[in-house]
Amino acid sequence: MFFEKLDRSADLVKGMADRTGTDLSNPQTAQQFKRMVLACTGCVGHDACAHLQAENDTLDAAPVYCRNAEHFRT
Repeated sequence: MFFEKLDRSADLVKGMADRTGTDLSNPQTAQQFKRMVLACTGCVGHDACAHLQAENDTLDAAPVYCRNAEHFRT
């Protein structure tokens, strides 16, 4: 169960990064990405986030409930 939540959180973080134009691909962000995924695992908004991402190819910002909102930028 925990590993499934980690996988889902990693997908949501990557999806939000893609939609907000946030580059998480360089080596300097590896530790940041790990912290972001762990923060995401504690979020109760996974379903809302997944729905938001499914409905939008791009976003100006992460939703207010996102525990990683300050890391996502356009």
